[in-house]
Amino acid sequence: MADEKPASASIDRSAWEKPWAQLKYFSFQPAIFPRLLGQVSSDARPGDLVNVYDKNGERAGIGLFNPRAKIPLRVVAHGELPRDEVYFENAIRQAVALRRDIFKLDAVSDAYRLLNSDGDGMSGLTIDRYGDTLLCEIYSLGMAQRLPKWLPLLHELAGTKFARVHVDHDLGSLEGIKPSTFNETNAAAPNKVKIREHGIRYEVDFAEGHKTGFFCDQRENRLAFARFTKDARVLDLCCYTAGFSLNAKVTGGAADVTAVDLDEVAIAQAKRNANLNQARIKFVHADAFAYARQMQQNGEKWDVVMLDPPKFIFTRDVAGNWEGRQKYEDLNILSISLVKPGGIFVTCSCSGLLSLEDFEAHVIKAAHRLDRRLQFLDRTGPGSDHPVFSNCLESRYLKVLWARVV
Repeated sequence: MADEKPASASIDRSAWEKPWAQLKYFSFQPAIFPRLLGQVSSDARPGDLVNVYDKNGERAGIGLFNPRAKIPLRVVAHGELPRDEVYFENAIRQAVALRRDIFKLDAVSDAYRLLNSDGDGMSGLTIDRYGDTLLCEIYSLGMAQRLPKWLPLLHELAGTKFARVHVDHDLGSLEGIKPSTFNETNAAAPNKVKIREHGIRYEVDFAEGHKTGFFCDQRENRLAFARFTKDARVLDLCCYTAGFSLNAKVTGGAADVTAVDLDEVAIAQAKRNANLNQARIKFVHADAFAYARQMQQNGEKWDVVMLDPPKFIFTRDVAGNWEGRQKYEDLNILSISLVKPGGIFVTCSCSGLLSLEDFEAHVIKAAHRLDRRLQFLDRTGPGSDHPVFSNCLESRYLKVLWARVV
């Protein structure tokens, strides 16, 4: 929480290192919204790295400034870390070393989150590594301005050759980012790549896929899912490109797998992934709500049900938030009704605005409305390549509940 006492007007700012920005209230958050931002030096330009001072005039850190953005100041580092561009090179080296040297992710996959925005002190930039290609998502003008000169270092550290850069159209317009800056970079990169993860092969389509084309955050959960699927009848609702389905069949030895998704493009990609692994999976192009409701009416039951729906909560607005929560509850009711007594139910939420405790409460309510209980086995989140800093816990978005339904 920010201290609701405004900065003193009597502070002498003449000796401050320019360009600078001052916080109006005490805050240790990386995202400084307009109400938290006080005075800014006249020489600070959009995208500049600025020295950040707290409301008492003490150095607080460094950040990227953009007056036209929804988040006009992104504090990338607090305290007395390097106060210049060297900070970013150090942060990149630390991020890559964490994945490759400490977690040794290359041993299990050539697809993982290489740089996790606020979680790596690089607010406004995420980079996923897919084979020899980096997929960069930019949310900040300051990051967009610097990324081209960082790419050679990233390729050297990660052992990659190509990069694709994605900028959301609406956010890019707001930030003042010109996507055309990266036309040459994107043109040199492949549109599709093949990757491996825990022995399973996938094709990633950058043009047609959601977000970065693949969900690296579920890597360890996909593998864990296979523990429950030996000789089982498995239902994968909202299967996307069949990550959980393939682990159930190929690694886990499931007897029968049905994978359902509303997205025709995703289903087509899922089928190609199944072919890559010579896996027989039944794919159904349907809305998860409608399909689950029909199967409920038909009296169908599965040994194992996986539910990994898209994000349902997009706003803090009470009405929008409630609608999203209701969708989670309704879809979990339908899904739990399809689990055999004693069967396994795994359910996910990727809505950052829904806490783990609240998500769990909705899932419990869904089970109890069916007069069934959940024996919780585990609560997990994203893999270790998605670190979270203690002053930005809201970036811990993925929640996965594992339970036996009785």
